[in-house]
Amino acid sequence: MQLNPRRVALLVAANTALAPFAIDAYLPAMSSLADSVKASIHHTELSISVFLFGFALGQLLFGPLSDRVGRKPVLMGGLVVFALASLMITQVESLPTLLAWRFVQALGGGACVVNSAAIVRDCFQGREAARVMSTMAMIMMLAPLVAPAVGSLLLYVAGWWLIFVFLAAYAGFLLWLLSTHLPETRDMTLPAASPRQVLRNYASVLTHKEGMGYICAVAASFAGLFAFVTASPFLYLEYFSLSPALYPFVFGVNVVVIALSNRVNIYLLKNRTPQQNLRLGLAVQFFAASALVLMTLLGVASLPLVVVLVMMFTGMIGLITPNAISSLLDHFGHISATATALLGGIQFSSGALAGVMVGLFEVEHLWPMVLTMLAASLVGNIGVRRLTPKQ
Repeated sequence: MQLNPRRVALLVAANTALAPFAIDAYLPAMSSLADSVKASIHHTELSISVFLFGFALGQLLFGPLSDRVGRKPVLMGGLVVFALASLMITQVESLPTLLAWRFVQALGGGACVVNSAAIVRDCFQGREAARVMSTMAMIMMLAPLVAPAVGSLLLYVAGWWLIFVFLAAYAGFLLWLLSTHLPETRDMTLPAASPRQVLRNYASVLTHKEGMGYICAVAASFAGLFAFVTASPFLYLEYFSLSPALYPFVFGVNVVVIALSNRVNIYLLKNRTPQQNLRLGLAVQFFAASALVLMTLLGVASLPLVVVLVMMFTGMIGLITPNAISSLLDHFGHISATATALLGGIQFSSGALAGVMVGLFEVEHLWPMVLTMLAASLVGNIGVRRLTPKQ
């Protein structure tokens, strides 16, 4: 199917931006939300991990369904669930209720976002797919850059509940935009997989040595990223005593660097393979995580040093994710949504686990974050170097 690459990138990026908006928009309001549900900020931060677990499950359930019935029905249904759950969150008064509706919201979000990479793979292959994914990721990075600022403004205007009204409205806008401007991209003449075949498809990905190396790279870098994202409200609002108004700016520098590295990735792909860029990004992440641990060990942690090193770590997502996903889907183009669902399930489960490690034990220090980031970086580097060929 011949579609304009920029149009596909814009539409898919708008859809994929749903997840970072759902995660990042309410971060400045975490303290206020914690007060409303009568819980500590650390335990309220677990709503991020619950969202990631639900998001992972949503992708695992609805990715294969997308391969069976088409991209658009799954996409539209997911947006409806996400919007309704967002409205229900505005009424929560306890932490368990918040966690329950965040999980439902995430199931809808997973059904939406699992289609993004599959739609790109339906239309493009190889380096062209990697370029479109980098363009998509660069556009998508506007969401986590803008989301905390939007959340901070809505918190100031009315309170944390208005943030979730905004998320419901955004899902409604996407429902109209994608239903009217995005055609069905799956070739519906292809036979649909049975439930047994779906399990075999998952098994074929899980037992593919090189494919699991690429999944390991994405999952590990995502775990490191969400160790920071989960810790960031405590880290910036309480440990370094920033105001909610300043939080979006300090948080946003990471997004700017990710967007820039996506642009660098597009440029480097002219002369380098996706696999070479992937290994470079993982090496830089390991350096940044090691420096964070050393800085914490020596007791010299300052806001500027933390911001720079975290920025270096998170910025490499732009070199890791698009190249790993395009390399994975080169092997599984015939079951792209299923492969993407498994990738997303492992990726978001890893991010959720990292968030639990950071927030569950209520340690009032940098150690949970920096050690989790270092462990994640080690897993990503070892996985790629042991499981994928050097190209």
